[in-house]
Amino acid sequence: MKTQRHAKILEIIHTHPVDTQEELLKWLRDCGYEVTQATVSRDIKELRLIKTLDSNGRYRYSTVRLESDSMSSKFHSLFSDAVMGIDYAGNLVVVKCLSGMAQAVCAGMDSLHWDQVIGTLSGDDTFICITKDEERSIELTSELKKLLRN
Repeated sequence: MKTQRHAKILEIIHTHPVDTQEELLKWLRDCGYEVTQATVSRDIKELRLIKTLDSNGRYRYSTVRLESDSMSSKFHSLFSDAVMGIDYAGNLVVVKCLSGMAQAVCAGMDSLHWDQVIGTLSGDDTFICITKDEERSIELTSELKKLLRN
């Protein structure tokens, strides 16, 4: 549940200008997560969210854009534990995961800012990565399959 909640928090802050814990709490509750302010506070700390100034001069929560070894190793661990299969079709890479894990893996992938990926879309047990062309899909599929073997 925590992993799904974290994925939802990342989704919320990337799609809405959230500037307070109370606002994030409201969004989570609207999405069906019954959490307390203390839980949201811990989640913000664990996700290492920071407040940054947006183009409107308003502070909002965002993710730290660091590609640290720690972040990368956490993603690799989550990826190898949760992913069941990877394939591509044209400019789409389809990643099959254990039930309930696709959003978390997808959010982790987004946080690492892969060059080949121009966007992602996640469901419960599957997510897709959209690339510019089939060549980039082939490259990404190959790289992701290597992660499964390690």
